[in-house]
Amino acid sequence: MKGPTVDFSLYLITDRHQPKAKTLFSAVQAALEGGVRAVQLRERDLNPQELFPLAVELRKMTRSADAKFFINDRVDLALAVKADGVHLRRDSFPISAVRRLIGKEKLIGVSTHSLKEVRQAEEQGADFVTFGPIYSTPSKAPFGNPIGPEAIAEVKKNTHLPLFALGGIKLNRLEEVMRMGSNGVALTSAILGSENVKKSAIQFQKAIKSFLVLKEKV
Repeated sequence: MKGPTVDFSLYLITDRHQPKAKTLFSAVQAALEGGVRAVQLRERDLNPQELFPLAVELRKMTRSADAKFFINDRVDLALAVKADGVHLRRDSFPISAVRRLIGKEKLIGVSTHSLKEVRQAEEQGADFVTFGPIYSTPSKAPFGNPIGPEAIAEVKKNTHLPLFALGGIKLNRLEEVMRMGSNGVALTSAILGSENVKKSAIQFQKAIKSFLVLKEKV
């Protein structure tokens, strides 16, 4: 049986502190209405008991929107709510162990910050990676200095994995990371922190689609 595919180009990562005058649920709903088709629940300061109701509700919302739903690092929670997959930190469980738990019918994403880490993720069976931070952003400061968009091109020469650029990506930087070979972008504040979440999602989706169409013609 053929496994699931990475059929999205805009990967929304949650942060319930980002939405302006909105709840996390209403902000994610607006993003889904704007065309987002992949959402990762990433609220690392919450314990499992606090995360569970968020996961249950977001699973309902994403399923209704025909969007994929991922849980950050918590394999048990992903299985409990029947998420579409998990997203692992670089210091998380081995990918092979997670694959045995969730099976081939679910996707595994991995956070990476170097070509070495991307290669390791691919060798161990990941389905896609986020890669960054590309630009300077406070949320990714603990991972070191931004690696710059040129690093995407180098990585894409050495991997077949779908790669989502992450870190400080705004609409005016989208073309640059896509031109370097990124398959899409992973965003938090650029969508959830905007004044109009739905509009921002639409703008990113349109910009990505336009670039991909143009790329096919070249």
